[in-house]
Amino acid sequence: MLAKLKKLLTGDAIAEKGQADQDPLHLAAAALLVEAARMDDDFSADERSKISDLLAKRFELGEREVEGLIADAEAHAEDAVEIYSLTRDIKNSFSEEERVELMGMLWEVAYMDGVLHDFEAALMRRLAGLLYVSDKANGTARKAARKRLGIEKF
Repeated sequence: MLAKLKKLLTGDAIAEKGQADQDPLHLAAAALLVEAARMDDDFSADERSKISDLLAKRFELGEREVEGLIADAEAHAEDAVEIYSLTRDIKNSFSEEERVELMGMLWEVAYMDGVLHDFEAALMRRLAGLLYVSDKANGTARKAARKRLGIEKF
C-alpha cells in the first residue's frame, strides 16, 4: 500500500500504468489532454479524435500507438488524484516552446465542442501556471487554437 502511494506521489505510477515501450512524457501529455476533454463531463468522439490527431502529429506516432496511449491516459485519468506529477515531468523535460505548444493542444481539446466551460477554463489556468507558461504565451496559444478550430469570437 505504501509503495503504491509512493509511486503515485513520485509520478512512477504513470510509467507503470503505461506500456513498457511508451514514453512516460507522451503518456503524461496524453493524460493532460484526456483530463481537459473530461473536464465538462462529456468525453465525446470528436474530442477523442482530436486528441488522437494531436498526439499522432506532435509525437509522430502510428494509429495503434496512439490508441494504446489514449487508453492508458484514460486509465490514468480515472485513477488520478492530482495533476502536479504530470505537469512537473513535462515542465522539467519540455522546452518553453514545447510547453506552449502543449497548451495550444490543450486549448484545442477544451474548445472542441465550441464552448469553454468553467471547469475547463479553471483547468487551463492551473495548467498554464504548473507548466510555467506565461499569460501572454498562453493567450497566444489559446487564440491560435481557436483559429485552427474556426472559432472566430473571442
